[in-house]
Amino acid sequence: MSSRATQRVVVLMGGISLEREVSLSSGRCCASALREIDKFEVFELVADNAVAKELEEISPDVVFNALHGRWGEDGAVQGILEWLKIPYTHSGIFTSATCMDKLKTKSAYEIAGLPVTKSVLALREKASEKHIMDPPYVIKPINEGSSVGVHIIPLGSNVPPSLDKAMPEYVMVEQFVDGRDLTVTVIGSRENSRALAVTEVVTDGWYDYHAKYSIGGSTHVLPADIPNEIKTACLDHAKKAHNFLGCRGISRTDFRWDDSKGKNGLFLLETNTQPGMTPTSLAPEQASFCGITLSELCSSLIEDASCNR
Repeated sequence: MSSRATQRVVVLMGGISLEREVSLSSGRCCASALREIDKFEVFELVADNAVAKELEEISPDVVFNALHGRWGEDGAVQGILEWLKIPYTHSGIFTSATCMDKLKTKSAYEIAGLPVTKSVLALREKASEKHIMDPPYVIKPINEGSSVGVHIIPLGSNVPPSLDKAMPEYVMVEQFVDGRDLTVTVIGSRENSRALAVTEVVTDGWYDYHAKYSIGGSTHVLPADIPNEIKTACLDHAKKAHNFLGCRGISRTDFRWDDSKGKNGLFLLETNTQPGMTPTSLAPEQASFCGITLSELCSSLIEDASCNR
């Protein structure tokens, strides 16, 4: 890290994934928050194919990675930053790649002894021809975020979904759990990690892209109105997942809870290594609930930045 009194911070945003607009919103919010702190000189960089050249021209002390989706949180841009020897925030190459792949994440959960639902990898064409498992189930791209490309096949469905060719060649088919959506943000790294709170996300339907990022698209119940046993389990599971996966700085783990089955109805769905930081996002909302401002949260991520993560 540089010894300059003022650190040059590039907030990397945009990118070329399907989550570009969300990333732009996250990046602008984080850049604005960092500008409230005198020790940072903040540059906003909308990432494209010339990102390496542009970073060399700016010569930052730190990159604040506000990219979302493929190429931004799957280890790709992390590899560029390692190559350029620029310290960066959030998780490193291996953890980012693992958490972007939903099946690899679930395999890690199982090794760690965390509860998951049944899931299999299937060819897109096969999943369109016949039921891969008995309904209800969910079909997801294995490497997209923000609920992009998610299909729910309800109980009693006689035919499989018609999957668009824009979907990847291989998809994840996952048992559907009817229940409540819960989420936990974890901040810090290793022994200094801390699970913040449990939020229940309430929507009229599926918690899709619109529900996540549109004002009024969903209601966040914080703290979630759940039994202490479930609250404790969510906090413990999220922290364990964060550390087992090797997450750095911040992560958010999503759960599905069938409240008719108590603790046995709680399952981990995925861990997001670069949770949204938009005005409707869950992670900064939980931080605020715990008395942490967005400026303080972003500053802590800068302080944690490094290479070889």
